[in-house]
Amino acid sequence: MSVAETMRRKLEAALAPTKLEIEDQSHLHKGHAGHRPGGESHFRVVVVAPGFAGKSRVERQRMVTTALKDEMGHPIHALGIKAMTPEEAEAG
Repeated sequence: MSVAETMRRKLEAALAPTKLEIEDQSHLHKGHAGHRPGGESHFRVVVVAPGFAGKSRVERQRMVTTALKDEMGHPIHALGIKAMTPEEAEAG
């Protein structure tokens, strides 16, 4: 199973998102620290979940990284996170 597929499965189980986008951005970091041939080291996620309501940006990011704790550091070297409630996502 790919890293992105593992991420999707874990984030869906932990956060029940209404929207989840996972983008492998490893190709943008070729030659930089943590880059591996074949990619799957640098990711950006957009997670929209009701469970983020009332949480700060840092708390939301912690919820995402906690769900991915086994992957953080290796194989995930870098993770950009945009975490919103459904209402925030609709507001744009």
